[in-house]
This record gives sequence, structure tokens and C-alpha cells, in this order.
Amino acid sequence: MVRGKMKAAVYRGPSRLTIEEVEIPQIGEGEILVRVRAALICGTDLKTYLRGHRLVKPPSPFGHEFAGEVAATGRGITRFPEGMSVVAVNSAPCNVCFFCKRGQHNLCEDIFFNWGAFAEYIRVPARVVEQNVHPIPEGLSYKEAALVEPLACVVRGSEAAGIELGDSVAIAGGTGPIGLMHLQLAFHRGAKEVIAIGLRDERWAVAEELGVSHLIDAGSEDPVERVLELTEGRGADVVIESAGLPQVWEMALKLVRKGGTVVFFGGCPSGSKITLDTHRVHYDELTIKGSFHHTPRAVKKALDLLAFGVVRAKPLITHELPLERLEEALLMMKEGRAVKVAILP
Repeated sequence: MVRGKMKAAVYRGPSRLTIEEVEIPQIGEGEILVRVRAALICGTDLKTYLRGHRLVKPPSPFGHEFAGEVAATGRGITRFPEGMSVVAVNSAPCNVCFFCKRGQHNLCEDIFFNWGAFAEYIRVPARVVEQNVHPIPEGLSYKEAALVEPLACVVRGSEAAGIELGDSVAIAGGTGPIGLMHLQLAFHRGAKEVIAIGLRDERWAVAEELGVSHLIDAGSEDPVERVLELTEGRGADVVIESAGLPQVWEMALKLVRKGGTVVFFGGCPSGSKITLDTHRVHYDELTIKGSFHHTPRAVKKALDLLAFGVVRAKPLITHELPLERLEEALLMMKEGRAVKVAILP
């Protein structure tokens, strides 16, 4: 067992974080202790920091996208020996509830969440070890592997979008980390063009590096007019909303063509409502889908996409900072000065 103190971030409420000396977590049967080598800041982390999260009750460990090496193993662990480089995601389904039995593991009635990646060590509970821990493939760095969790969510959203060969795809919130992953998967699935809508900032250069077809600055242009111009007046075949704002959800419905598909990927603040044009939905035969979280199958697929270079992680991780500068890193992402920041404990 590894014993002693470690540095860890503790979430203490909206816009309140502390870096503290705490006890290294102790593990039990079927669990592993991972020495965190890289932890990425997620949009969910940023939203939690700014406004709270229903599943993160302060004071709480913080962070959930990470990769590292096995520092200790509990009784019964044979697949992950000490010293192995691994990546784990932050949850695992129960596999026995109504939704799990129907393959909808992301909607599990007893889904287990694990937090605490912004620390020197993290305990990975047995249920996660059984389903959602994987060795890091050769050639993939810790910080690249840590992208598995958000990419697994994007994999599900991209599958829901049903992108076909030759489609035009518009991504609202297309210059953020989620949007840039959707951009890469859209091209992988055969999209002819991908239109990214966002605010002009330092992240635009990354979208251009990844081959975006068109960039629309929502701060100075009308996105609906521009998308219609770029699609011969019809609208995009597929629209993916990844900003998590009610007004952008409403805009997404104006960007799609007749018979097209809209995927609501970005989670809005609790209690948010939008106005729905029922005439458009009915008479234009729109398909509207929500997409939430990931499944063990999507996690494995995401790791394969990274390992084979289908999704390029390096351009998305634009900054590295030590754990002590976590709040600074969160503000960098809020202000659009970074795509993803790797925290190196």
C-alpha cells in the first residue's frame, strides 16, 4: 500500500477551489490506486467550478479526465500490475437495471461516478476497474490518453447524428474541445464539409489545423444566414449543438435542413427551457436527439480512435500547468485562451 500525504484539489463551491495536503486514498478488494500523470480540464469541470454540479457536493475531490500508472492494487487484481500505464474514465454502469439490460448503459439507474483526478493519486473503485480501465496503447502519451473520457461521449453523440457520406455538418460551439472532436469524427464518418460556429479567439487556429471547412464568428456574423449561404439555402444535413446554452439550442433548429438531424449534445443549466417551432419539427420532418455521457463500448472505441490517430489529441491540448495553477487553467478555458489544459500533478 502507498501511504502518506498528497496534494489534491478540493472543490468548495462555485468559484472556490483549494489545493490541500490530504491523505493518499487507501484501496480495497478489486480496486487500484493510480499515480496521476496527466489530468485534463473538461467543460463539465469548468461548469462545476463556475456554477456547481448536482453530483459534486462540496467539499469534494475534483476532476475526472486522467491517465497515469498503477501505484498499488487491491486483492484480486491481475490485469493491471503495478507500474502499468492506464487510463480510466469516471463512471461505470450497474449492468442489471432496466436501461443497462437494453444497452443504454449511459442512462443506468445506479451509475457510479468517481471524482478526484486533480491530485497526485486517485483511487479507482472496483466497478470502474472491471469495465472502464484500459492499458494505454504504445505511442500514446498520458495527456493524449486522458482525452478518452470526453471523446467517448463524443463517440455516442456522433453515432446519434447518423452522419453519412457527403453530408454537410454544422457544429454550434464548434471551436471548443467537444466541438473540435465532433469535427474530426464528422470527417471520419464521411462528411463533405464541416461548419464550425463559435466566438473568434485563440482556438480558431486549432480548428483550421484540423481542416474545418468554414468558420463562423457568432460575435460578428449571423450564423443562420451564413449556414444557409453555405448550403444553397437549405441548411445543414446534420447540426450538433455543443455549447450547452438554451439560445444555441434554439439556433440549432434554424440551422438544419428539411429532413435533417439535430443532436443536442451540450448540457444546459438545470431548469433551462427552450421555445420549439412545432411547425418546423412536424412539417419539415426534423429528427431531434439528445446525447448524454458514454458507455463502456464507447470508451473502448474512443481509445482505439486515439491509438490509430483517427482523432488527433495533440492539437487539442494547448497548455500544460502544474496542479497549483488549476484555477488559472480553468479561467484560461473560460476565456477561450486554451482548448484543453493538461494539469500535471
